[in-house]
Amino acid sequence: AKEKKRHMGDTKHFCPVSLKEDFVLYPGLYEHAAKYKEKIYYFSTSEYRDKFLKNPEEYVAHNEPIQAPPLRVCLLGSHGSGKTTCARQIADKLGIFHIQFEEYLQELILPKTKKKVGPHSGEEPEEDNNKMPILSQELEDFPQTMTKTEPEKSKQEVELTDEEEAIKANLMGNEALPREVLDNIVPDWWRKEPFRSTGFILDGFPRTLDEAQYLSERGLCPDVAVFIQIEESDILNRLFPPRLKKWKEKQHKKMENKKKLKDLKAKIRV
Repeated sequence: AKEKKRHMGDTKHFCPVSLKEDFVLYPGLYEHAAKYKEKIYYFSTSEYRDKFLKNPEEYVAHNEPIQAPPLRVCLLGSHGSGKTTCARQIADKLGIFHIQFEEYLQELILPKTKKKVGPHSGEEPEEDNNKMPILSQELEDFPQTMTKTEPEKSKQEVELTDEEEAIKANLMGNEALPREVLDNIVPDWWRKEPFRSTGFILDGFPRTLDEAQYLSERGLCPDVAVFIQIEESDILNRLFPPRLKKWKEKQHKKMENKKKLKDLKAKIRV
């Protein structure tokens, strides 16, 4: 006798409870299957299977097909691989949000730091935070040019919260973000509006195995993850020229300041 064709439920191999309650397509497991009205349903956990069996009509289709969640994409790649450029184009084409993870972290602490931090921030580190720029420092020797342009309060250190300190450490030294911090950031993109109903492309997350495991444990499943692979030589060719140009501009500005200082000294002596 031929085996009867297996009829799957409305959500196919995805968990109907995860879809209904979390609006996520979470693949169900064979060991967490249940049969209802001659159809087989698969669930992400045994708890969700039990929840379904208590009130199955809440999780099955009735007059209309069950609505699928919007597209959620994780786009990965090394710094300089072009993932942000690709992510913007994809987001525009598909009408979904583009979330640049490191840029989002920068925005969380920017009100206190007043400038972006970290090696990829685009900001050149100051040569010596305890010294003033060459021109201003030398001009202190001349009483007629001594003026204070910054209030003392601006020189005081701004106190960051524990969460902000963790974000800053991550941006500065790639320190792992505590899961408590991730809980305050990442789940909202899956569960809260306007991201929940529109979808997004998440640029630069997850970055580590721990962050990937975090998504899995929280049931935050992307529909697709794309990794952009690129040769190191290509990254160098992309990133080095603008860095070199910026360094040359900075050196040119220093030379101009020195010349202005020299001319000012000569004028005062005369």
